[in-house]
Amino acid sequence: MSRLLSLLFGRLPIGWLQLRHNRARLAAALAGVAFATMLVFVQLGIMGALNGTIRTSYTPFTADIIISSNDGNTLTDGSPLARRTLYRALAVEGIAAATPLYVGKLDWRRPDGSVASLQVIGLPVEAEQFAGPQVAPLLKHLAVADTALIDRQTRGVDTMVLRDVSPSKPLRFEVNDRTINAIGTVSIGGGFSADGVMVVSDQTFLGLFANRFSGTPSHLLLKVRDPGKAEALVQLMQDRFAEEPIEVHTRDEMIAKDVRYQTTQRPTGVIFGFGVFMGVLVGIVIVYQVLSTDVADHLREYATLKAVGYPHRFFISIVFEEALVLATLGFIPGLILALGIYQVMSQATGLPVLMSPERALMVFAGTLLASTLSGALAARRLKGADPADLF
Repeated sequence: MSRLLSLLFGRLPIGWLQLRHNRARLAAALAGVAFATMLVFVQLGIMGALNGTIRTSYTPFTADIIISSNDGNTLTDGSPLARRTLYRALAVEGIAAATPLYVGKLDWRRPDGSVASLQVIGLPVEAEQFAGPQVAPLLKHLAVADTALIDRQTRGVDTMVLRDVSPSKPLRFEVNDRTINAIGTVSIGGGFSADGVMVVSDQTFLGLFANRFSGTPSHLLLKVRDPGKAEALVQLMQDRFAEEPIEVHTRDEMIAKDVRYQTTQRPTGVIFGFGVFMGVLVGIVIVYQVLSTDVADHLREYATLKAVGYPHRFFISIVFEEALVLATLGFIPGLILALGIYQVMSQATGLPVLMSPERALMVFAGTLLASTLSGALAARRLKGADPADLF
């Protein structure tokens, strides 16, 4: 370590030697930085899982443009639409096809008494061009009443039960007092609002939800003739339907809006975001306390160096060296702890809590920045101080 820092700074690694001199303080500081780093990683992991589950909830279907109610912010909320809006959208030049999309949620009470909440997606069986890659090959099989595709990653359900589900070997279960035959599976996974997904035909959906009607879909899915003109058509329809209580978005815009709302306005997203802030704050406070104490303990040495002519930037470099060491050595155990916690959380919740290289680099850069800020605050005591006063 000493040789590496000597090459990096081009001088004796005074900061590292000072930290190493008091090993107990160094260990406590590294533990604090590791804890703060781990806390930030965990909060970001949960935030990433939230964002990931929001995006995967759109995979059962595809569309160039989505029309939704203007009082909704996510895929699952908002008032139903009037079906006549579908025909008005089809009349717009450039729109090739349109279909209704029905979204609901129900509980599946299994024989063992446990309950799994399912997000139910309803699509007309003839709308194969609007079905996602996993759904399209099996959509025609849903023409039979009360058939469904079940999510084999449904949280709390034994994967062995769903592994062999097929049209020749259906899984029969009851929801909302109706017997459903699962004739295939999709792989989507649970999220924060549901344990899994079930895809059905629009007719089966209406049978499951007695208070819903075919003329009131949750969203409208549109395909355009020229995908490059999708954004222009969105603006055209927003202007044309300005008097209607609807919003028009491209699919990517709809997903981005959903993510933005759930991470900045829903309590879950706000809490996790605040957790990231608290982790950064804890790290800054810990590193500042260590560096400030170290500066106070070596005031006489700094005074001597200052008296013989060393500039203030030399002392700044020593404090920043200590901050760099604390950030780097504290980050490594924090990362290892976070990886272990990610694995445990993923297995326990079924959420996609995954570590990405981008997240690791971002947190490392943030750790360096927070430590550098702490070092700058700790070094203020030396600036402008008279060597005689320091003695």
